[in-house]
Amino acid sequence: MTKTRKTQKILVSGATGTVGRQVVAELLARGHEVRALTRNAAGAVFPAGVEVVQGDLTEPDSLVPALEGVTGLHLITFGGAYFGPLETGPRILEAARAAGVRRVTVLHGGGPSPLEDAVRADDGVDWTVLMPVEFMANALEWAEPIATAREVREPFVSRLSAMVHEGDIGAVAAVALTEEGHGGQEYVITGPELLTVGDKVAAIAAATGREIGLVELTEEQAVARWRAAGHPEEVIGFLLEAYGNTPEVGRTVVDTVEQVTGRPARTFAQWAAEHAAAFAGATAG
Repeated sequence: MTKTRKTQKILVSGATGTVGRQVVAELLARGHEVRALTRNAAGAVFPAGVEVVQGDLTEPDSLVPALEGVTGLHLITFGGAYFGPLETGPRILEAARAAGVRRVTVLHGGGPSPLEDAVRADDGVDWTVLMPVEFMANALEWAEPIATAREVREPFVSRLSAMVHEGDIGAVAAVALTEEGHGGQEYVITGPELLTVGDKVAAIAAATGREIGLVELTEEQAVARWRAAGHPEEVIGFLLEAYGNTPEVGRTVVDTVEQVTGRPARTFAQWAAEHAAAFAGATAG
């Protein structure tokens, strides 16, 4: 694989999100220029050196100034104030090609989407689809109960997950956006190990130096809790399927991170150590 060493300028959409921030950080660490796209530039906070620009993926014309001088573009599949599926993929890609963009990554949204379909059908750019499994960052949902009650209450505690560090998703994206050899690829991205809920709780306990209890909820108790939290029935159905019958792709370790970036995927123990303060009642890092 031929690696491009020249500094490049990359436009990152969804830059304030869990993955987008990691794409920004990885590109900076690799010495590239980063332009972060957000619908609220005035309220966005990024590391020094990041150029923040305002734009909306639902309004492709607003992206034209942001695309000037850019060689790579990172996309998400939803947008707007209500985070609906983006129907503007063809127009976004047309603007990107006109600006000279050569590489595009798109973060898979968990199912079919018009924008991803448009990216896959485009032969004018080298596109890469990023398909991460469960994010390690999802464990931050336990921060409050661990900090206040030292307890995690979850259904299906023996389910297996190959969950991935969000920084590794960003690293794969950064390589695909700046180096040759990744066009037309679909990358499933996982962590380096299979974990049960108990394994994850034990790792957080070790990182925080606190004893943490684990209580297994019945399916009925879990549904009642999700309804009380205001989740729509379709979301509850998705959670029951994802947790109770995890797809094979979500519980199969693959070596994409190492193959693409040259280093092993980060473990959940590393992630827990990085976020230990969140589980002790402090703000997540």
